[in-house]
Amino acid sequence: MRFGSITLGCLTALMLNGCQLAPEQQAITLPVPGNYDIATNNTAGNAAELPWLQFFDNRKLQQLIQQSLDNNKDLQIAALNVQRVRALYQIEDSALYPALELNASGNRQRLPGDLTASGTAQISQQYSATVGITSYELDLWGKVRNQSQVALQQLYSTEQAQRSSQISLVAELANAWLTYAADQQLLELAKETLNSRQQSLTLTEKSYELGAASALTLHQLQGTVATAKVDIAKYQRVLQRDKNALDLLAGSPVSSELLPDQPLNKLLDLPELPAGLPSDLLQQRPDIKAAEHDLLGANANIGIAKAAFFPSISLTANAGTASAELDNLFKGGSGTWSFIPSINMPIFNMGRTQANLEVAETQQQVALATYQQKIQQAFREVSDSLADRQGYAAQLTAQRELADSQQQSFYLSDQRFKQGADSYLQVLDAQRNWYAAEQQLISGQQALLASQISLYKVLGGGWQSAPVAIK
Repeated sequence: MRFGSITLGCLTALMLNGCQLAPEQQAITLPVPGNYDIATNNTAGNAAELPWLQFFDNRKLQQLIQQSLDNNKDLQIAALNVQRVRALYQIEDSALYPALELNASGNRQRLPGDLTASGTAQISQQYSATVGITSYELDLWGKVRNQSQVALQQLYSTEQAQRSSQISLVAELANAWLTYAADQQLLELAKETLNSRQQSLTLTEKSYELGAASALTLHQLQGTVATAKVDIAKYQRVLQRDKNALDLLAGSPVSSELLPDQPLNKLLDLPELPAGLPSDLLQQRPDIKAAEHDLLGANANIGIAKAAFFPSISLTANAGTASAELDNLFKGGSGTWSFIPSINMPIFNMGRTQANLEVAETQQQVALATYQQKIQQAFREVSDSLADRQGYAAQLTAQRELADSQQQSFYLSDQRFKQGADSYLQVLDAQRNWYAAEQQLISGQQALLASQISLYKVLGGGWQSAPVAIK
């Protein structure tokens, strides 16, 4: 790097504000289309302005989310990281100002006679009290300011990461709560099915004893009862795992009062969210804003690397009083001072300074690519969530029609069997089809609600809510 590249304006500002060698961040063209493939309402309010307390309208879920925000360990770690990085920023920022130090010392020494000019032992003493600054670097090239800027951008990035963690936690907890509700509903369906099949088996056993039912029909019914028992055992196991997941996310055991107690179609009534424009994600998504601060920090890091090509000037100065007698320490004529400027001029270091600059510039390019990647990823996540919301809504409508149709088929098959028009095999097929359709209907209801929660999350919903505080 050439010293001649320093402009005249920079030289004029050296003694005032120093020279800024970090590059300014230019406007970045969004690496995504201007609109989503699926039409959305772009005029309504955005999801980021909708607090989670308004999005999730179930009181139990609201209380559970608050419990999680208060006790979840991952979120507490994120908050502690913010405190740690804030302290690091204060350390870096303090280097912009000289540090005053007060020093007081006393020295009393005896020399033997063979070390003195008079040949007799002597006792010497000295006392001093000074105040001054030590090794304060003049920020001529903006190195110290850029170091402070790097730490500041890291603080901003960490704060955004905390907000992103909070959004993810709220969405994950809501989905875990819905999973528990869905598995609980599937368990109830299995119990109802077992009860119905058990009643049919009891009647068939009596008919078999009287010779009115075949052994094949009896064994087929026994198989359906065993299948229902397997499903009950499975969903009981899954429910316990769901509860364990909720306890972990909530940071403490979840009381039974906060567990869902209604079917999925009555559990949540989530509002319709407008996706807005892709450019809105720059302001709504904390992870994108974190990547933006990382990019600004990388720019400042280039300024630090460039400053290493120029001489650095440090000042050490102090003033005070000194005396050979403690009683005379603060009397007239005992004043003392020192002023020690030093300059460090880089000459030759085997290209290390240039290599450091290349590393900083490469890191800036990496930060830029990461920022653009975050935007592309956010665009894809929103597009996927919009497609899921639209697709699951249509799928659920068809699934309800299928479940109603299979229920009617089961009823008609059962009536025809009772009238002797069909074999029981047709009843079993109709019953299995109805049971499977009901299971798929429950899964479809959960998938639609999960897609709405996912859209709220990927749009940055609720990030403006206050982050959790450390207790």
